[in-house]
Amino acid sequence: MADDRSYIEANTRERERMRALVEGLDDDALKAPVNEYWTVVGVLGHIAYRDIRVMVLAEKIDRGEPWVPGDAEPDGDWLNDSTRPLIHAIRPRDAARFALRIAEQTDALVAKLPLNRLLPHDPDSPINAARGEHRGEHLDEIEAALRARG
Repeated sequence: MADDRSYIEANTRERERMRALVEGLDDDALKAPVNEYWTVVGVLGHIAYRDIRVMVLAEKIDRGEPWVPGDAEPDGDWLNDSTRPLIHAIRPRDAARFALRIAEQTDALVAKLPLNRLLPHDPDSPINAARGEHRGEHLDEIEAALRARG
């Protein structure tokens, strides 16, 4: 099995993109709507939630624990929707900094995990180490919303 850790570079690129975005936004921009349900900080909180899920599962790998049935079940939209009120209740600047901190912690942990415990090498793994793709998708949405706002 090849030691393909190209996801580390993509994760770092999108995390640093998120850092530049967060550091460049004022509190009003963090509260700006991205769509009818989510604000900029809400989307950042969503990214943090998804990273936390990966981090918790990665910690299981790090401890050598086996998968529990259901660990690999994909999260439905209802979980994202259920986190929205909580995410939006957090002060915007605090939530944005939290999202960055979680991204850093998740990337550091995932980068040291054995490839044979991660997707695609382990098809039963609940962990996609390529966090950059998910972050990038949502950062694109945020940037588009901010451009439309002017």
